[in-house]
Order: sequence, then structure tokens, then C-alpha cells
Amino acid sequence: MSDRPFVSNLNENSIPVPSVRRVGVVNWIGVWTLYEKEVRRFLKVITQTVFAPVVTSLLFLAIFTLALQRSIDIGGGISYSEFLAPGLVVMAMMQNAFANTSSSIMISKVQGNIVDVLMPPLGPGELLAAFALGGVTRGLIVGVSTVITMSLAVGFHAAHWPVAIFFAVSASLALALIGIAAGMWAEKFDHLSSVTNFVIQPLAFLSGTFYSIDRLPGIWNQIAHLNPFFYMIDGVRYGLIGWSDSDPLIGAAVLTVMNAALMGLCYLLLKRGYKIRS
Repeated sequence: MSDRPFVSNLNENSIPVPSVRRVGVVNWIGVWTLYEKEVRRFLKVITQTVFAPVVTSLLFLAIFTLALQRSIDIGGGISYSEFLAPGLVVMAMMQNAFANTSSSIMISKVQGNIVDVLMPPLGPGELLAAFALGGVTRGLIVGVSTVITMSLAVGFHAAHWPVAIFFAVSASLALALIGIAAGMWAEKFDHLSSVTNFVIQPLAFLSGTFYSIDRLPGIWNQIAHLNPFFYMIDGVRYGLIGWSDSDPLIGAAVLTVMNAALMGLCYLLLKRGYKIRS
């Protein structure tokens, strides 16, 4: 990174004398400042960004459990509510991680203050890290809050906590990165809504949240395995209750490759200043 001036000394006439602060290979102060700004942005409206998703997830759990608990037998001694809860947790995490990064960039573009992010000595990798970590933080806060609240009604066995944490972080990171790309591409909020309505929600609802994909016949079962959201939900479900429809190692590999590809894409978009620089 390049040097930048800052005022730190006074001469004999008490006139500020510019000095030079050297920024290392990584501008840690800049990354932390932008990350802190992203976190404070959603915490200021915590009722909307954290409490509301938790309540929505609880409503989904209550409605589907009351309607389908007696008619669906998951097997393995697991009730439908136990099966359903991890999927709802991941859905809430994904939606909020995506919303945090996409809305932050979109609002900055609309209000014209995206320049405040581009002017500081922050490279594309540093911008990527700060935005992505902000989205991951919101996703994890929503996820943890939902798990704690649901645990009052659903018994999470906590079979494999490290696995649950890995897939929760991977899922939040993936959606935060998709949000960065979507926020840069979108020119108005309708474009973001189209990504949410026609990409995020369909993939989330068709990922085995409300049913086991093992029940899908033939080609539909194979198609379901091509949905990366399935591995996010299946991995967290395995970590929380010990149930999975696929090998968690395969899911971990899929998400690792997916996140690496998304990081590369977002890095290139930020480096080019795609739709954020005139």
C-alpha cells in the first residue's frame, strides 16, 4: 500500500507540519474501521436486522410443526421439528448475510457516498475482507440468536459443534460474497430484489429445508445434490442433531471451492471498480 500524510508535529510557530504514516502490506486499521462501520450499521437497527429474523424463523417452525408434525416421519428417532429447525436457522443466516453486504454497497451507491469507501488507502482485498466479515458477523449473530431461542422448544443434540460452526461460517461467507457481487451489479433496489426472489429464496426453499431430499425420486434427487444451499443446510443439521442426507466431507469440499471462486470473483470486481467507479 502507498504512504499517506497525516498531521502529527508542530514547528516553532505552532503550525501543523505534515508527517508520513507508513501503511504495511495490509492496512489493518482501515480494514477494522470499515468492518466496525458495517457491524455498527446493522446493530443500530437490531430490531429489524436480528430480532425480526428470529421471530420469523420461530413462526415458520410453529406453523410447519403444527401442520406437518404428525404426517411426516423422518425416522431415526428424530421429530420433524428437530429436522426443520436447523434448516430455518441456516435460511435466516443466509438471508441476513446477503442483505448486509448487498444493501450496504447499494445504499452507498444510491446516496453517492461510495466514494468514502474508495478514497481511503484500502485495496480490493481489504475491502473484500471488511465487507465479507461484516456480512458473516450479522449472519452468525442471527444464527446464534435463532439457535438459542429455538432450543427452548427444540432439543438440539449438539452432536458435532465444530462441524456446525464450520458450515455456519461457510454459509454466511458464501452469501456475504454473493451480496457483494449483487450489490456492485445492481443499479437499483429492484435488481437486488430480483436476486433475492429469483435466486436466493428458490435455492433456499429447494435445498431440503422442509423435507429430506432422500424422499425425492430419480432425477430430482440428483438435481437437489447440485444445489450448494443444500450442503449448507445439511452440514449445519448434521452438526446440531447428527442427521444428514449426504457426506459432510463432500459438503465441506463443495462450500470451500464455492467460496474460493466467489472470493476470486468479488476481488476482480472490486479491483476493476465494477459499477462503483465512474
